[in-house]
Amino acid sequence: MDVGWCFFFLLVQSLLFLPSHTQSDSFTSVLVSQNGLDFVKNLLVNKAIASIIPLQIPRIEKSVRIPFLGGIDVVVSNLTIYELDVASSYVKLGETGVVIVASGTTCNLSMNWHYSYSTWLAPIEISDQGIASVQVEGMEIGLSLGLQSDEGGLKLSLSECGCHVNDISIELEGGASWFYQGMVNAFKDQIGASVESTIAKKLSEGVSDLDSFLQSLPKEIPVDDKAALNVTFTSDPILKDSSVTFEIDGLFTKRETNQDLKSFFRNSASSAICPGNSKMLGISVDEAVFNSAAALYYNAEFMQWIVDKIPEQTLLNTARWRFIIPQLYKKYPNQDMNLNISLSSPPLVKISEEYVGANVDADLVIDVLQADQVIPVACISLVIRGSGALRVMGNNLGGSVRLEDFSMSLKWSNIGNLHLHLLQPIVRTVIQTVFVPYANDHLEKGFPLPIIRGFTLENAEIICSNSEIAVCSDVAYLDSSQQLRSRLTLPRSTPWKSKLL
Repeated sequence: MDVGWCFFFLLVQSLLFLPSHTQSDSFTSVLVSQNGLDFVKNLLVNKAIASIIPLQIPRIEKSVRIPFLGGIDVVVSNLTIYELDVASSYVKLGETGVVIVASGTTCNLSMNWHYSYSTWLAPIEISDQGIASVQVEGMEIGLSLGLQSDEGGLKLSLSECGCHVNDISIELEGGASWFYQGMVNAFKDQIGASVESTIAKKLSEGVSDLDSFLQSLPKEIPVDDKAALNVTFTSDPILKDSSVTFEIDGLFTKRETNQDLKSFFRNSASSAICPGNSKMLGISVDEAVFNSAAALYYNAEFMQWIVDKIPEQTLLNTARWRFIIPQLYKKYPNQDMNLNISLSSPPLVKISEEYVGANVDADLVIDVLQADQVIPVACISLVIRGSGALRVMGNNLGGSVRLEDFSMSLKWSNIGNLHLHLLQPIVRTVIQTVFVPYANDHLEKGFPLPIIRGFTLENAEIICSNSEIAVCSDVAYLDSSQQLRSRLTLPRSTPWKSKLL
């Protein structure tokens, strides 16, 4: 599909007004501000021109009769628009769609001209030929479009499409062009009509291609081999004075099944996503999105770790525990150990204006390695509380977590009662050196925000509010070579750090 129409898709998606709206199954909102609409409109104009030029106009043939000379056949061929300039453009919203008008448009054309005739005075054919330059001024181009949601996607339709030429001038070169200028000027109306119909046809074809592009948009974005983001549209766009908002499902789903693991509910409708709308784009992500990710990976048994190597390796031998748990050393002297950590429920993420945090419930099982056996000897229940820092990396939202505090309780034991306060330094070391780095390794990668390919966020800011975070950002377009470089050095936002949950 032509890149110009990809920009056209952005403009249509960002400007269309459809009145009805439900938000019950939406957990991600995308707001395009007036600055964003202007940015997309300018891209549309530039890229649409680049996709049209050069534009070939069908050849024109005309026969005229002149007294004493008889019939003259005139042909205009190789009529090509090689330059197009739009002085101004605007977008007008309607109840069922959007009207886009480009006014004060000028275009320059080149063409070949040829004539031939024969008379009774001279029984031979007389002909002449040359080239000509054509300038069209004051051209108006307009489109009326409709957009409807269609089973989680978008369907585009063309209501009207038109092009009107106000003035046209033709200047001939070659042959006896000065003599035939008046005759060729008679072609003005036909040339103007051909320009109008050809441009209108090109735009109509572009809208049809764009509709096919919309129908092929993916309804999920892969995150890894286990998870994907559900990016289906859940309602019609919401139009306000200077912005438009799109509601997207946004939850994590099982890869290639588009199946949510459980029901989530949005606490409240998004308030102003980006105060003042100074940025081009605002993306609001409800805490349910993070909790859906936690539930998916928990159900996939992805949150279980066997710790057999730590920086202080002597901690994984019963000899180091002889004064902490004497019964353990007495029953299993100088035996190596494993620590088996598994979450007992999905982590619970909470977001407020002051913090982003998570509560994690986990079981820590102490295993003794004896010969070829793994012998569980005790299980400690942990409640871990962490706080987070969020960061935008390229088009991904990621971050990091740090340990704030934790509590312990004995779940069961085969080696008698345990003095948990003596175990606390060891457990803290395990959490800090194993659990937190492992979590941060995955959180640093983040998950993709709903951004169309070819665009990247710039100067992103993160704002936290009750139960959701908003990414407010400007947008830039990158061609294929720039996209390759961007993978090497992803732009980062200033991190948003949280307090304790």
